[in-house]
Amino acid sequence: MTINEIKEILNAEVVCDGNLNAEVLSACGSDMMSDVLAFVKDQAVLLTGLVNAQVIRTAVMMDMACVVFVRSKKPTADMIEIAKESGIVILATDKRMYEACGQLYESGLKGTNVR
Repeated sequence: MTINEIKEILNAEVVCDGNLNAEVLSACGSDMMSDVLAFVKDQAVLLTGLVNAQVIRTAVMMDMACVVFVRSKKPTADMIEIAKESGIVILATDKRMYEACGQLYESGLKGTNVR
């Protein structure tokens, strides 16, 4: 699935542009970055409602291609700048985390096993 397809499925706004044609194989949803760092491996998309720079820094550390902010949350200008420098696409949707993750899963984007 491409980031552009994720954008369409979630009716999301592109907040930080990048490679919307990038292919992603899996996703995770969490508001706890410690869980993302501890349990998530080889993910491509992070869905979260947490709005702080640590979210983008975590995505960079985990080599993610895209961060999707749920519940109509919007990143700060500083967060957008870090994402631009790192080549991370940022999307924003009004959907709740549960709904957004469910729609992506139903559309074929899977998670990975916790290691």
